[in-house]
Amino acid sequence: MEGAEEELERRSKFLSSLIQKKKAVEQQENCDLLNVRVRASDMPLPLQNQAFRCARDHLDSMPGKLDSKRLALALKKEFDSSYGPAWHCIVGTSFGSYVTHSLGGFLYFSIDKVYILLFKTAVEPMDH
Repeated sequence: MEGAEEELERRSKFLSSLIQKKKAVEQQENCDLLNVRVRASDMPLPLQNQAFRCARDHLDSMPGKLDSKRLALALKKEFDSSYGPAWHCIVGTSFGSYVTHSLGGFLYFSIDKVYILLFKTAVEPMDH
C-alpha cells in the first residue's frame, strides 16, 4: 500500500508542476499581448491580470500625453472597489519608492514606457 501512496504523491506533484507551467505560459502570453513587464510582485495572477488590463485600457484611452494622475486614480478605484481598501498607486516614467504592503498586495510593472506601482496596506480603525 505504501508504494501506491508514493506513486499517487509523485503523480500529484507532476500534475501540479504541469498546471503551474501552463499558468506561467498563459501569464507570459498575456504580458506579451499587453506589452507588460512585471518587475516585482507577490500578487496572485488574476489580480495582476486585472491590473494589466485596467492599465492598458486607460492608456489606450488617453490621446497623446500620459496623464499619470488619472491612471493612478483609475487603478486605485478599481482595486478599492474590487478588493476593499486601502490600495495605493504610483504611476510615472521615473520615480523611486520604498513602501510597506499587505501580503499578496504588491505589484510593480511597466507597460509601454510607463512604470506602475500598485500596493495594498492594512487599514486599522482609529481608537477614540
